[in-house]
Amino acid sequence: MTAPDWLTARPIAHRGLHDRDKPENSLAALRPALARGYGVEADIRLSRDGEIFVFHDDDLARLTGAEGAFRRRDAADLAGLRLADGTPIPTLAAFLRAAQGATPLILELKSDFDGDLSLARATQAALAGYDGPVALKSFDPALIAALRAGTAVWPLGVVAQADYEEDEDFAALAPEAKDRLARFVHAGETRPDFLSWRCGDLPNAVCELARACAQMPVISWTVRSAAQAAQVLRHADQIVFEGFAP
Repeated sequence: MTAPDWLTARPIAHRGLHDRDKPENSLAALRPALARGYGVEADIRLSRDGEIFVFHDDDLARLTGAEGAFRRRDAADLAGLRLADGTPIPTLAAFLRAAQGATPLILELKSDFDGDLSLARATQAALAGYDGPVALKSFDPALIAALRAGTAVWPLGVVAQADYEEDEDFAALAPEAKDRLARFVHAGETRPDFLSWRCGDLPNAVCELARACAQMPVISWTVRSAAQAAQVLRHADQIVFEGFAP
């Protein structure tokens, strides 16, 4: 699949247009992004019993005040928790209903890098009846490879960075797994339609090769100022932003 023009046509709001009153990945953060015509990046993960929710963290504490891992809660339990604005954690179904196809959604599939492909299968099923523009991406090549090997009809991307050694989010990965991610050796399995690359790592040889030789767009995250955006867009095709209005 060639990446569609809509993927890079407009800046992409990181977890929606969130602020103190509108929590990240909430419906309250989605709505102003829709009103201003931005694309929206959102994170998705599974409850213990297989429901897809829009939520970033592995742990519940920062965003809900509850204790424990997200993946250890059933959907009914998660539905009873509240974000900082008093609203529930949105399900993917609720997020799609609110978006109504009005703007591109860039959904990041969260992963524990444990070989569990359930989220890929569940996402494919959940999007089957949705007509709006959607792209799927993940740090985990296994999830993207599973979607690529299946019947996915959406643009698929890999989220990546230049190295993983000093990043606490990847501390549990074995050194060889970190090396594989950094060298992008999974490309033959994932065959991404676009790259989502950490802005502090640009320019980057993988990105330059993808853009020049494969006409593959690069979206860069997370850009936090107009000055940074101007620098990043010398080496990328679009930005994922927060904290300012591009």
